[in-house]
Amino acid sequence: MRSSARSHSPSLSSSLSPSAPPSLRDSLPSRRAVLGAGAALAGSGLLAACSGAGSGMAGMDHGSGSMGGGPSPATVPGGYVDPAGPEVRAAEAARKATGPLTELRLTATATPLDLGGGRTVRSWAYGDQLPGREVRVTAGGTLALTLANNLPAATSLHWHGLALRNDMDGVPGLTQRDIAPGGSFTYRFAVPHPGTYWFHPHSGVQQDRGLYAPLIVEDPKEPLSYDKEWVVVLDDWLDGVDGSTPDAVLAELRKGMAASPGGGGHSGHGSAGTPAAPAAGDGAGPSRVLMGGDSEVLGKDAGDVAYPHYLVNGRTPEDPSVFTARPGDRIRLRIINAGGDTAFRIALGGHELTVTHTDGFPVEHAEARSLLLGMGERYDVLVTAGDGVFPLTALAEGKGDSASALALLRTAPGTAPTAATRPAELSGRPLTADALKAAEPVALAAREPDRTVKIKLTGGMAKYDWAFDGKPYAPDRLHPVKAGERIRLEFNNSTTMWHPLHLHGHTFAVGGRPGGVRKDTAVVLPNGTLTADFDADNPGLWMVHCHNVYHAEAGMMTAFGYQRQAPSGQ
Repeated sequence: MRSSARSHSPSLSSSLSPSAPPSLRDSLPSRRAVLGAGAALAGSGLLAACSGAGSGMAGMDHGSGSMGGGPSPATVPGGYVDPAGPEVRAAEAARKATGPLTELRLTATATPLDLGGGRTVRSWAYGDQLPGREVRVTAGGTLALTLANNLPAATSLHWHGLALRNDMDGVPGLTQRDIAPGGSFTYRFAVPHPGTYWFHPHSGVQQDRGLYAPLIVEDPKEPLSYDKEWVVVLDDWLDGVDGSTPDAVLAELRKGMAASPGGGGHSGHGSAGTPAAPAAGDGAGPSRVLMGGDSEVLGKDAGDVAYPHYLVNGRTPEDPSVFTARPGDRIRLRIINAGGDTAFRIALGGHELTVTHTDGFPVEHAEARSLLLGMGERYDVLVTAGDGVFPLTALAEGKGDSASALALLRTAPGTAPTAATRPAELSGRPLTADALKAAEPVALAAREPDRTVKIKLTGGMAKYDWAFDGKPYAPDRLHPVKAGERIRLEFNNSTTMWHPLHLHGHTFAVGGRPGGVRKDTAVVLPNGTLTADFDADNPGLWMVHCHNVYHAEAGMMTAFGYQRQAPSGQ
């Protein structure tokens, strides 16, 4: 019998009723406790949660904004669907969200964050913890979350992986206006699909601070049987360490490798996985440019940034987070890579992983010793807990032997593994998405594509000019599609680096074949190709981009636009 006991952080799910199992009610803060905490937090967290039923979207055109937030940008290119237009409203109504309403308030703020082991940094976060407090909603219901911006910069919220209404997707300049400092905006949308998701800004390189949190969409008809659930969020961290900031790192990268300390190229200079020499006189801490780095899976350019810390659920390996269970418990792990520039190879010592989902969608169950997650990817796995204390180790792929994150599974007394522990399960090739097949109920139906969109990945470290088709992102440069079409994306990577590609508002079938695993984020290897088919069933303007936050901000982004169709009879 499945239990929802969780020990990673308190959730503020608002879908609990007085009849919920005691183990579930007791594992979450009460509404009174949450509201009472609000005074102490001075508005710096998820402050309120309430529930209702029958919360359809009738009469709801879009979210409400104030003091700089808004539902859509001022102009939409001619001939394309408006993110808040009638086509989008009709698609939202068709989702028939009659399940519970989850209402929350979230505040983005500058705050100290405890990374464990005596390390405290000042960064930006949702509330006062890292990751931000988990949000849980029920598939078939509605989420209404108000983001208050207490940051010194404009921000936004992107709901990574959700097929939601376009004006709630959170891309400033494309689907909404920025939420200005001191402003707020209410994101309100139906949540049709269960799964493991997360949310983060789509503003500059803000995601590489502490602005991210898990979003778990529970299935009211959950087919899996398990005892406990463990949400695992992986991250690479540099903000506030020795004066570093993501913006300073981006500024250094933009200078190109010829201008970086050590210069001359991206790979083959310095030892693998080490930063370059300290930057001189820029007042922003040491250089974080990665010199070298080699992965048997991802190639010789594993990343651009050498991070001082790698985290699981906001903790360093010296003071890791601990998940407690009993021997024999069946545990569902929901693993999220929230990193900015790091792929993680993850394994649980002494255990085999049964992969059940990726990016929220079920797969034919597959056994694995380890997994490789690019930035933005998620995997759900089942394990049967052994007796003892076991390391959940996440290696920063290709960034050096010492670059890793750690959490612990504890089912009995015993000495905890250390940061240097390397489970045997990490050896050999990790499982990647191309080895999986979609579960039959979610497999994309066989169909020839109506339209093929070919996109070339271009750029490099020398000029830091990452782009699609040699053109940096511009919001008015759209790839046209029509509602109802089957779209085939063909990504041709002409660069010597790997890229995790993310499509907003849709999932695609990897490989362009029946049974291809359903994903919203997938890795394309150096000089490789990625074919992805999706159905154009969610009107609006939708971003596709590299989920390396520095590549995206340099220009490796583009967008698809649904063309407006003339009314029937015209």
